Amino acid sequence: MATTKPMIITLSFIIFFFILLNSQRSDLNPDCSNRWIHIRNLPTQFNLDLLSSCSHFPLFTDFCPYLTNHGLGPKTHNHSHSWFRTDPFMLELIFHRRMLDYPCLTSDPSAASAVFLPYYAALDSLRFLYGPDLNSSSHHGLTLFQFLQTHHSKIWDSRHGHDHFLVMARPAWDFSQPISIHQPPIWGTSFLELPEFYNITVLTLESRTWPWQEQAVPYPTSFHPPNTAFFDSWVSRVRRSRRTTLMLFAGGGGISASPNVRRSIRLECDNNSTNLRIRNGSSGYSKLCEFVDCSYGICEHDPIRFMRPMLKSSFCLQPPGDTPTRRSTFDSIVAGCIPVFFEDQSAKSQYGWHLPEEQYGEFSVFIPKEDVVFKGLRVLDVLMSIPRGEVRRMRDKVLEMMPRVMYRKHGSSLALKNKKDAFDIAVEGTLQRIKSRLKEVGMK
Repeated sequence: MATTKPMIITLSFIIFFFILLNSQRSDLNPDCSNRWIHIRNLPTQFNLDLLSSCSHFPLFTDFCPYLTNHGLGPKTHNHSHSWFRTDPFMLELIFHRRMLDYPCLTSDPSAASAVFLPYYAALDSLRFLYGPDLNSSSHHGLTLFQFLQTHHSKIWDSRHGHDHFLVMARPAWDFSQPISIHQPPIWGTSFLELPEFYNITVLTLESRTWPWQEQAVPYPTSFHPPNTAFFDSWVSRVRRSRRTTLMLFAGGGGISASPNVRRSIRLECDNNSTNLRIRNGSSGYSKLCEFVDCSYGICEHDPIRFMRPMLKSSFCLQPPGDTPTRRSTFDSIVAGCIPVFFEDQSAKSQYGWHLPEEQYGEFSVFIPKEDVVFKGLRVLDVLMSIPRGEVRRMRDKVLEMMPRVMYRKHGSSLALKNKKDAFDIAVEGTLQRIKSRLKEVGMK
């Protein structure tokens, strides 16, 4: 017997969403100078309707359960207030919901410093990546552009899109297929290759190195506190956690015969699983390395699987995989586990707004992957050589950076809103980038 498609989005959810969407503030607030944002009222085909396709793509994990709590996903357990089974690809929905809480919204686009497009680009891309439009991926985004050109076109035309921004909850590479018909088809759509959208600012989970308009923002973790009490409670737990493991790698891969940094890490971890106290009683560690196998996505919606080991580890290894960046980087910061990077593209050249480049030496360790793979440098030797006092200072800095990479829960307390989180920093960076760009092209 046929089953009914799960209806994760209830009618009340949609009504609430639209009430908020159409309740943009127009009251004057002196604190909003140069910070006004207008949310473009897009047809539901560009956002809400896409959520109803949550079970339509068999090659992609059914994401219906992760739409709950406005994209934060279901709670990890019934009594949880801060922890959710968050899917990082729900960032568009999370960001949209948080935009509705933004204190400087205006219904007058001519008074706005920026215009937000609540377009769920990554969700819309699924029909091009896996669905019926697989062979027409160069069309991704054209319907949106046609709408912007034909409905209240002055909003777009006044600044030719330079003041518009949107969020794409996938790496930029997934939207970078060449448009030319002479190019062989590759993975992805061509949204970021469309000249029509060259002027907009795009927030992605991972950016390419050259286009000016892309900026990487943190992957959502599972930690979304609603108030300072829950945030401070978690920080206290992280601070007092006993770090009995030197280093941890939570991830998959590294099983191929060809040389790569993940393979080197797994081999090193397998070869050094002996009790450290036997070799060095003063180390304070009972384990050199722990490997949490997250192959086939088994950790993606189960933060307990990797968060508990991270709380017990001093260093969390962040080797590149299919792409340079990893959600695990931000999970480790939330756990107070010092990230260890093996190439700059994994974070340093990506998340400059949230993790300032000049501070990386204060909260992370860098080990060139070439030295590990081809020169026999052992990761544990590098980490063991760091003085314990320096490790403590680095962990304190990690805790200081934590609010900058978390997305607090929508509707959070006023006190917690005073701590700038990943969303706040992304909006500030976007406004500054748009302001600089408009000045550069001679527009006000």
